[in-house]
Amino acid sequence: MTATIVTAASRHRASTDTHPQHIGVHPLTGHIGAEIDGVDLRQPLQPAVVAEIKAALLTWKVVFFRDQPLSHEQHVAFASAFGAPTIGHAVYGFVDGHPQVYSVARDRFDDRHKGELLIRPWTGWHSDVTAAVNPPAASILRGVDIPPYGGDTQWTNLVEAYNGLSDTLRGFVDTLRGVHYFTPPEGQDATENFVKRNADRPLVSEHPLVRVIPENGERALFVSPSFLKRITGLKPRESQQLLELLFEHVTRPEYTVRFRWQPGSIAFWDNRTTAHLAPRDIFSLDFDRQLYRITLRGDVPVGVDGRPSTAITGAPIDAYAPP
Repeated sequence: MTATIVTAASRHRASTDTHPQHIGVHPLTGHIGAEIDGVDLRQPLQPAVVAEIKAALLTWKVVFFRDQPLSHEQHVAFASAFGAPTIGHAVYGFVDGHPQVYSVARDRFDDRHKGELLIRPWTGWHSDVTAAVNPPAASILRGVDIPPYGGDTQWTNLVEAYNGLSDTLRGFVDTLRGVHYFTPPEGQDATENFVKRNADRPLVSEHPLVRVIPENGERALFVSPSFLKRITGLKPRESQQLLELLFEHVTRPEYTVRFRWQPGSIAFWDNRTTAHLAPRDIFSLDFDRQLYRITLRGDVPVGVDGRPSTAITGAPIDAYAPP
C-alpha cells in the first residue's frame, strides 16, 4: 500500500486554520523554510510562543528571524528554551567566555592553499556532527558581520527527499545503515576535550539511512554527504553508487531554500531532517563574515526497524555543564 504523503504546506494550512497564532509564520518555498515575525528574541519567551516556534520548525524544518541583534548571553537564553545547549563545537571548541557558542568565521577553515578540490553537486552539504552517535537535534545560527552580497546559506528537506523516492527504493533504504566518519583535517586542531576523550581517533558512528522522527513519525533520509562514507553490508562499488544517487537526490533544488543573511538574522534548523550548505563564494570576496552558532543536544537516531544508532569510536555529545 502506498503511504499518504502529507506536505509541509498542507500541515501549515491545517495548523493556521485551527489554532490562533502569537507569531507570524511566512513560508518561503513549497517544502522548506519559513520566516517568523512578531517576536523579540531578546526577551524571555512565553510557553505558547515557544510551542508555536517548535511547531513551525517541525513543519518547515528551518525557520528564520530578522532584526534580532542578540548578545551571546541572549543567544544562549533563546536556545535554552528549546533544549539543552552543547559545548560550542564537539571538535573545534567555543568562544572564549561563552562555552555554548561556536564562532563561524569566514576563514575558520581555509582550504584554499591545499589546491583544487574535487567539487561534485553535493560537495559541502552536511548535517551537523553526524559522526557522533547522538548528533545535535537542532542548530541556531546568528548573523553579526554580513557581507553586502554573497554568503547565502542553503538547506534541504530530508523528509521531502525521502518522500520523493520511488516506493521500491524507499523500501530498500528503510533497511540500510551507514557509517558516518569525522576526524579533524590535517593542520586543524581539535579541542583538548575531543582529544582527551577520543585519543586522536576519529569520531565514527553507524546510523540508519532512514531515521524516524518521534514527534510525528516522519521518515527522513539520514544522509549527510560530508560525513556518510559507506553503507553497511554493501560492496564498495554498490555503496558508492547508491550514496551518490542519494546525495544527488537530496540536493535537488525543489527540496531546498536559500537564505540571504542580514545583520541580526537568525536561522534555526532541525538537524534531524535537514542538511545545509555553507557558502563558498565568500572566499572570492574581500568582506568579513562572522556568525555564531549554538547546537542543542540530540537523541540517538532510531531507524524504521526500531534499531538505534551505535557508536563505533568516540563519545556522545553531552549538554554543556559548567565546571
